[in-house]
Amino acid sequence: MAVTYNVKEFENFGRCVFIDNGSMCFGVTIDVGPRVIYCALHGRENIMFVDSERKFKVDAGEYGMWYNYGGHRLWCSPEVVPETYSPDNDEVAYTVEGSRFTFTAPATPFGKQLSLIFEVSETSAEVKVTSRIVNVSDTPSEFAPWSLTCLGKDSVAVMPMCTRKSGYLPNRVVSFWEYSEVADPRFKMTDTYARIRQDSFRPKPFKAAFNNEDGWEAVIIAKQIFIKKISEYKFVKYPDYSCNVEVFTNDSFLECEVLGEYRAYAPGEAAEITEVWRLLDDPDGYEPAVDELAELAK
Repeated sequence: MAVTYNVKEFENFGRCVFIDNGSMCFGVTIDVGPRVIYCALHGRENIMFVDSERKFKVDAGEYGMWYNYGGHRLWCSPEVVPETYSPDNDEVAYTVEGSRFTFTAPATPFGKQLSLIFEVSETSAEVKVTSRIVNVSDTPSEFAPWSLTCLGKDSVAVMPMCTRKSGYLPNRVVSFWEYSEVADPRFKMTDTYARIRQDSFRPKPFKAAFNNEDGWEAVIIAKQIFIKKISEYKFVKYPDYSCNVEVFTNDSFLECEVLGEYRAYAPGEAAEITEVWRLLDDPDGYEPAVDELAELAK
């Protein structure tokens, strides 16, 4: 089926480009962001967290107020104020070339220009997402691209633990933040997988990071299964003790995060993260075992 799109208002986010391939639909903000503020199979509930109340915000001082808005966004790592929270509250430029959609925000005051590029399948509920940060300054800049997908309530994230044979050397890296309690009931880790669930009755945040070498993670939400296939793990420097996948949750949302290589990027050079999003029907809200999810991610 051909990929179609239209521009329409969505809640209090202004104009959004809604893209439809006959199986799934997703909407990208163009008056702010960009954010993927809506994503769902036809006839199903939006899987993205939507902050219509502007509950989550950070004052970036002279640069203005940054709003989470919800949905999928792109950042620079490491997380610092004010650069990470440079407000993206201005109009976004977009282009359409067949089934390829590019959304580019104005350059930040810190010499970065952020783009989201979507290559939409014409045959299935799948889209290739490229998150790109270009150093538009005249000096090298050290950072890592950081792709974050903010999902709604009652979501459950599952990802494989590394099982690579390494002999006398370690094969798994797990990082925790100072506010993360290892015994948090939302978190479970075994030899083969990690599971983190969103719980509206637990306001304290939790975050963990991993070296994901299998190249996928899954979220079960709103009777759908959201698969993220991610770029191959490379033995380069990643942020947060060299983890390429992170999950954060609180009482409002669950965030699946992917990180790229942390290094100095030359003027004009682009840092990219490539993901493939796949949506699958889960009418009974069933949570598949990790080996079943691995098959679905192939």
